[in-house]
Amino acid sequence: MSNRFFFGDSDSSESGEDSLPYPKPLSRAAFLTPDFDPATYLSTLRNRHQTLEDLRAELRDRSQHISKELLDLVNENYQDFLSLGSSLQGGDEKVEEVRLGLMGFKRDVEGLKAKVDERRREVQDLVAERKEMRRQMQLGRTLLELDQRLQELERKLMIASSGLHHVDQAGVEDIELSDSGDEGDEGEGGSISVSRLRRHARRYLLIQRMIKHVGPQHPFVVDQGSRMERLRNTILLDLGNALKQSVAGDREEVTKILGMYRDLNEPHEVLKVLKERRP
Repeated sequence: MSNRFFFGDSDSSESGEDSLPYPKPLSRAAFLTPDFDPATYLSTLRNRHQTLEDLRAELRDRSQHISKELLDLVNENYQDFLSLGSSLQGGDEKVEEVRLGLMGFKRDVEGLKAKVDERRREVQDLVAERKEMRRQMQLGRTLLELDQRLQELERKLMIASSGLHHVDQAGVEDIELSDSGDEGDEGEGGSISVSRLRRHARRYLLIQRMIKHVGPQHPFVVDQGSRMERLRNTILLDLGNALKQSVAGDREEVTKILGMYRDLNEPHEVLKVLKERRP
């Protein structure tokens, strides 16, 4: 198939054939552009003096030529590809060296991790020990305060104290001042006033709350059982005397006294006192 275009009759001289507009070969560089687009490329061939069939034939020839070049390139380098394995002699030793190095690095990392875990456990144990020491110190302060309040209430109720006798001078002065403030709280006939009874009951309830916070089974709390029983009996005795004197008198005082019985959770003692008062 010819890529030539002929003009004129068949009797034209052969010297005129060299001046005919033969199409130039397709540029190979045009196919190598990164943004190559077939439709765009074909649109640039509008002014090419060539039939569509000739263009197809030339593109087919170009494709076959490229395939042949690719095959020749593979054949030329195939031997080099096969000899690539033999050219890497000694690579196993290098790989083994790298593997051994990685194993050593792994052992070092595991050793460091074990040391870090051990130190972390030590720190956790120290933190737990510190928390326990703080708890014990706070418990000790609470027990000291509990003993102080027991001694204070025993002084106010004029009960012999069997406490730790650790109250400092400042504490003694506070107790003496508070005792002196209660001297004017006596009722008629030397009886204890309702306001003073209320303060005693409140101090006793505060001691009960402290015991509940510490725990009734704590050895120190268990040892104070007899002191708590004496305080309870003394307060109930004072409340009973005040109730007996107030039943026939001021109803407001009776109501206040009954409220103290309720706060102390001793309602049955009221019935006992009233029964004793009957003629």
